[in-house]
Amino acid sequence: MPGPMLPDRTTLADRTAALLSLAAATQERSLSQLTALAASQVPGCAAANVTVWHDGELVSQASSHPEPSRLVSVQVDSGRGPLIDAITTGSPADCADTLTETRWPEFAAAAARIGVRSTVTLSRAGQVVIALSLHGLRPHAVQAGQLQLAELLVAYGGALVGVVSDYDEARRVAAQLRDAADSRAVVDQAKGILMHALGCSADDALDRMREVSQRSNLRATEVARRVIDAHTRPSGRGELAQLAGLASGKRRTTG
Repeated sequence: MPGPMLPDRTTLADRTAALLSLAAATQERSLSQLTALAASQVPGCAAANVTVWHDGELVSQASSHPEPSRLVSVQVDSGRGPLIDAITTGSPADCADTLTETRWPEFAAAAARIGVRSTVTLSRAGQVVIALSLHGLRPHAVQAGQLQLAELLVAYGGALVGVVSDYDEARRVAAQLRDAADSRAVVDQAKGILMHALGCSADDALDRMREVSQRSNLRATEVARRVIDAHTRPSGRGELAQLAGLASGKRRTTG
């Protein structure tokens, strides 16, 4: 009788690498897909969980099924378990049979209650520490020879977290730069309006907006928007004069 068919490693690598596509990637979604791959491709693995740690703190996790997340909570609360050992030592942690396990009683009891009889957890350190836990429904479900497949998934998981993190940071920086550019454009437009209306220099127009900002407790960009709005409305000339007058009044007071 032929043995169980092993997953095609090329196919597994292709499917895992596809998780790095930024077009659809959010960290939560991609990590969830990673656990689904582990549960379906690693022989003996019935459910999987991946956790991400930064400075010893759990920052995110995903599971192929609801139950494994409960086991994470048990281990975090008790401070021990195969997951804690794996992220602490950097080496695989193996619970061969939850019914005979004595090192991690809280984890073993909780695992046995939901039908998990064995667990292997692997970790990988990089920008963060990522750990992949593979849960089986029978003792010794995940054999040592299958850990290469799990290690591949952990490696891609670490790369995934780095890519998504870098992508999110790049988007934040881009948004900040875009906001700064928009604000500069608004201020420059308002300066031009004041220069034309008051016959003043660019520096003087900017000083006037800053003075209004300080006296009215408004951001400079908000003052600039009010200048633009007053200029574009036929009835806004009085408001524009009032804004300029606030600054002029302060200058006379402090001069």
